[in-house]
Order: sequence, then structure tokens, then C-alpha cells
Amino acid sequence: MNISGLDINLPHVHADVMIAFEAYEAALVSNDVSVLDELFFNSPFTLRYGATENLYGYEAIKAFRANRPSIGLARKVLRTEVTTYGHDMATTNIEFQRTGSTSIGRQSQTWLRTDQGWRVVSAHVSVMG
Repeated sequence: MNISGLDINLPHVHADVMIAFEAYEAALVSNDVSVLDELFFNSPFTLRYGATENLYGYEAIKAFRANRPSIGLARKVLRTEVTTYGHDMATTNIEFQRTGSTSIGRQSQTWLRTDQGWRVVSAHVSVMG
């Protein structure tokens, strides 16, 4: 699809982003910190707003991951929306439910294609009451 001269959801780009996103999700629920660190863009401009924290810059995100408890990470993804914009930018948005919880969580990420591959440059996680 082309909107205003921008190719949306080119199949090969969409497939590449899905591979990166699925690697992120697997690393998240298994607390594979090295993969999580790798998939965030190593930049002082990268940010992550979590359910209880605001993290500015790659180093702050990395420190958070290193100190986060590894229990209670299991979750079921209820809905996934992935949209790619051209060849180098994408958004991923999911609704999820943690094991044992009735609350619905939301995760939004902005991904950028870099020389090292697809990396998260911005992320936001929240839980609906």
C-alpha cells in the first residue's frame, strides 16, 4: 500500500520486523537480557516508558534490565499490530495479559532499521486498570 508516497507494509520489510519483534517477545518472557539489550538502539536518544519507570537513554534501559526481577514475566499476547513505513521504520503494538492477572497491558514500540538490524528506539508499556 502506498500513502502519500510512502510504502506501507511492504511484505519483505514487514516480515523482517516480525522476526525482530518475535525475538524481542521471546527474550522478554524468558528474561534474556543480552538479547533485550541488543534489540534496543544504543543511543542516548532511545527511551522506554515502563509501567513504573521512565528510562532515558540506552544505558538507563540496560541498567533497568540488569536489575529487574525475572519472575512474573509470562504473558499471553492478545493482539498484535505491526506497521512498517518505507524500508527503515516500523511500529509494533500489542495488547497482552500477564499470567494470573485480569488486567490488560499495552506495549508500543518504534523500530528503526540500523546497520546492526532492526532496533527499538522508543517503547511504552502500560496496564489498564
